[in-house]
Amino acid sequence: MAATAVRYLRSVGAATTAEPSEPYDPRPRRRLRAVGDDERARDRVRVDPAEFRAVLGHFASGVTVVTTRDEDGPTGFACQSFASLSLDPPLVVFMVGRGSTTWPRIARAGFFCVNVLGAEQGGLCRGFAVSGADKFAGVGYGEAPVTGAPLLDGVPAWVDCRVHAVHTGGDHLIVVGRVEALGSTEGEGGEPLLFHRGRFGRLAR
Repeated sequence: MAATAVRYLRSVGAATTAEPSEPYDPRPRRRLRAVGDDERARDRVRVDPAEFRAVLGHFASGVTVVTTRDEDGPTGFACQSFASLSLDPPLVVFMVGRGSTTWPRIARAGFFCVNVLGAEQGGLCRGFAVSGADKFAGVGYGEAPVTGAPLLDGVPAWVDCRVHAVHTGGDHLIVVGRVEALGSTEGEGGEPLLFHRGRFGRLAR
């Protein structure tokens, strides 16, 4: 087979031996940059987890409860790390620990409702922050209009979403939701519940 191929190449005038297309450049290649000694993980200053929490606790945030529903019923968890992300398309984002027992149920359902808590709903937040308990015991709720995720009674605002994307972020996951519907209520419960330095607070007017 090889001899036949060579004869064919010779018949059409093709070269049958490799010839350099350009002169050989004897100059040495550029040295590739390696990781510097001061860049290695073992040489980096480690951040103390307690100090990390204490310092970042100075950033005041709102408080939400992220809920969903699956074949086992309603579920949810208290979430401080929630924010708007994009106007077009309408996207929101929340962060959840990789060890969360609620997140796998949200992921399987593919949808969730972000319930923004009001100033008087600190007890509701504490109930949803407990792992393993019946978080919906004695809690009134309806259904978000598009996904049917639990919409908690008395919340000043809510955002009904489908899971749009999930990204890794250290020991947490970054969950992006596509907004399907949202709303707010006026009057009672209209003031937000705030969280600052490990304690709940409210706006001072």
